Amino acid sequence: MAFPISSPPSLVIFDCDGVLVDSEPVANRLLVRVLAEDGYDISYEECRRLFVGKTMNAVMAHVEEAIGRPLGDHWPDHVRDETLKAFASGVAAVPGVEAVLLQLKARGIPFCVASSGKFEKMRFTLGSSGLLPLVEHVLFSAEQVAHGKPRPDLFLFAAKEMGFAPETCIVIEDSVPGVQAAIAAGMPALGFAGDPHTDAAALRSAGAHVFYDMGELPALMGL
Repeated sequence: MAFPISSPPSLVIFDCDGVLVDSEPVANRLLVRVLAEDGYDISYEECRRLFVGKTMNAVMAHVEEAIGRPLGDHWPDHVRDETLKAFASGVAAVPGVEAVLLQLKARGIPFCVASSGKFEKMRFTLGSSGLLPLVEHVLFSAEQVAHGKPRPDLFLFAAKEMGFAPETCIVIEDSVPGVQAAIAAGMPALGFAGDPHTDAAALRSAGAHVFYDMGELPALMGL
């Protein structure tokens, strides 16, 4: 599908972290610290490159292979708990995204959220940012499917639950695994690279049309 498109999609699927809420910097700095404590030293930039868009179980599997020992069954929950503590001071909405959601709502165009994060984390960050009332009934998590991103399961599940064929949907993502999942699901992907640490070239190589400002999004979706 070429962008901008001539007519709006049937369903807009948003990733959560980095697309709706500006949570990636805090979450990844926390992850770097926890990983260092576990004997896996990694830079903030490399952490984002390797792990943004993936489930915590996928992160754990990668690290365990690298360090040659198990981190323990409770490690993902430990990281999630520490991350929520780090978010306690508040999480902001990505600039301009609330206006996009309100425009979609006014036009009667359905939208939903499909995230690698658990429901608890989504409700916490979306609540802190003020966006939760707009999306609280259309949240989908990787914990609902067998395989997370970059597999297409989550996006296909969200589209089915919302009642739309995959090819009529569009995905808004900021991670390579997310874009790969969208393409695998047969859905065009718009790659948001508003954060300076986002690898726009990698998003483009994965198959996304890259944009840098949420103000561009309505026109790209044919609104």
